[in-house]
Amino acid sequence: MNAILMPFLYFPEDKTEYIPAAISFAFFMVLLVLTFMWIRRNSKKQEEETRELEERILRERREAREKQHPHL
Repeated sequence: MNAILMPFLYFPEDKTEYIPAAISFAFFMVLLVLTFMWIRRNSKKQEEETRELEERILRERREAREKQHPHL
């Protein structure tokens, strides 16, 4: 009955057959962590650039408004 329900499972008798799978798992896990760190770093950099752009735009608007209405 087990063979009918899960034919895709394979558990080798020789446990050394797990070594290539463990190596590829470790490789992709390191790659995943590096990618995640790269995305976070880029995101933080873009956030800072956006913040600076927003501050510049607000400053320019404030200066333009002060030039138009100096008494306010």
